[in-house]
Amino acid sequence: SGGMQDLLIKMRPDRLEDLIAANALYRPGPMELIPAYCNRKHGREKVPQIHPIMDAILAETYGIMVYQEQVMQIFNQLGGIDLSNAYKLIKAISKKTSDVIAKFRPDFVKGTMDKGVSKENAEEIFELILKFGGYGFNKSHSTRYSVVAFQTAYLKTYHPIEYQAALLTYEMGNTEKLVEYIDETRSMKVN
Repeated sequence: SGGMQDLLIKMRPDRLEDLIAANALYRPGPMELIPAYCNRKHGREKVPQIHPIMDAILAETYGIMVYQEQVMQIFNQLGGIDLSNAYKLIKAISKKTSDVIAKFRPDFVKGTMDKGVSKENAEEIFELILKFGGYGFNKSHSTRYSVVAFQTAYLKTYHPIEYQAALLTYEMGNTEKLVEYIDETRSMKVN
């Protein structure tokens, strides 16, 4: 899409992890985090240091909670919540199930305090998770989409005739798509 193309131009991905993050961020909600990701990636904005455990978990995404797995790791490694409950908590946050969130909040705060974090900072971290953790996307899904997108872009770039022929053959029964792809094929200067 035009929006994803714009994101990739701003991001200038140079590793598969950037494509994975782009797929996870390009959704309603997390889109607001795209400028921070790009700015931090290119050194225009400093990556905030919150806690060494949390910083290590979020290093790949420049301090931004992008994936559900990251949020679960924060709950587990920083807050001392076992992974099965961390999974329940991340689902509760995404569905805004306040009773489940309230149930685990004291455990997270206590577990974080056991790691040397003040109660006030532990509460701030939990609030940060509530604000951005609900946007978390499953990394394995984003990874698969990114690999397929990369393979598709590679084939379309380096084997345009074969790629367009396969695409047109696949869409032969869908007139609307066929017209769109024929126009695209012509714009690529493929007869």
